[in-house]
Amino acid sequence: MIREFGTGEVIYIVLAIRWTIALSLIAFLGGALGGLTVALARVSDNTSARLAATGFIRLFQGTPLLMQLFIVYFGLNIVGLPTSAWLAAAVALTLHASAFLGEIWRGCIQAVPRGQTEAADALAYGYVTRLKDVILPQAARIAAAPTTGFLVQLIKSTSLASIIGFTELTRAGQVISNATFKPFVVISLVAVLYFILCWPLSLAAKRLESRFDRAVAR
Repeated sequence: MIREFGTGEVIYIVLAIRWTIALSLIAFLGGALGGLTVALARVSDNTSARLAATGFIRLFQGTPLLMQLFIVYFGLNIVGLPTSAWLAAAVALTLHASAFLGEIWRGCIQAVPRGQTEAADALAYGYVTRLKDVILPQAARIAAAPTTGFLVQLIKSTSLASIIGFTELTRAGQVISNATFKPFVVISLVAVLYFILCWPLSLAAKRLESRFDRAVAR
C-alpha cells in the first residue's frame, strides 16, 4: 500500500539528521586523532614511520570509500565483532578521515617556514617542545580552513553509509521514497537538509581562508 507523503514522513527524515551529525562528529574526532598521528609520522625522521604513514594514506585515498565501508562491514566478524552498520560506518569513516586529515595537516606542518624550526633548534628546544610550542600552533592556523572544508565533505560522505543499512539522512529518505513513491519530493528535501548542514561550514571555511590570506599579506 502506498503511503501519503505528509508531516510524519517529513519529521522522520528531519530526525535522521541527528544520526548524520553523530556519525560525522565521531568520524571527525576519531579522524583528528588518527590524522595527527599520521601527519606527525609523515614528517618524522623515522623512515619506518614515514613509510607506514605514506602506505596508510595511499591505501585509503586510493580506494573508494564505498569499498572501505563494505570491507569493514563484512570484516567485523573476522575479528570477532558483531556485524553492525553503526560500528562499521564509524570505523570506516574514521579511517577515511584519518588518511585525508593526516595529509592535509602534513602539508600545513611543512608549510611553516623552515626558519621557525631553525630558531627553535638554536634555542635548544627538544623535538616535542619544538612541535608543541612552535610548529603546531602555526600549522593550526594554516589548517583551519582546509580542515573545515574537509568536514563539509565528510558530512556528505556519511550518505554512503546508507548502503550498509545505517539509517542516517540519506537512508531515511530512501525508506520514505520507497513507501510513498515520491522520489523527487523526498530526495529534494534530503538535498535541502544537507545544504542546511553544510552551507554554514562552507562559509566558515571561506572566511577562515580569507582571514589567513589577509594575515599573510600583512
